[in-house]
Amino acid sequence: MLAKTARISNSADFAKATKSGLRSTTNSLVGYLHLSNSEQPARCGLIINKSVGNSVVRHNVARKIRHLVAANLTSLPAGSLFVIRALPTSNIADLKSETNELITKLVKKAEQKTSVKS
Repeated sequence: MLAKTARISNSADFAKATKSGLRSTTNSLVGYLHLSNSEQPARCGLIINKSVGNSVVRHNVARKIRHLVAANLTSLPAGSLFVIRALPTSNIADLKSETNELITKLVKKAEQKTSVKS
């Protein structure tokens, strides 16, 4: 479970991540990573649209993603905002591999971006 301090809870941070962050996709997920110079720990937010399924399905998807992200949150850059959007084709069985793939892709993009700036 994600700690309360590790969650994105306001719309401004969601907008910042989705509009100006790095973007990467898998078959069932879209990930956004907004980098900042803050030394705070990375925070994560989820967007699970009604098109994913009914309430029970959406909550199962959200719970599973939150659990998977909590295990990998320390691999994200400090101060970053990480948002995952579940697509309607979300397959609950593949969420572990797709979440890990998404985080790996975004961390790699972030490293490339920061190395270009240096």
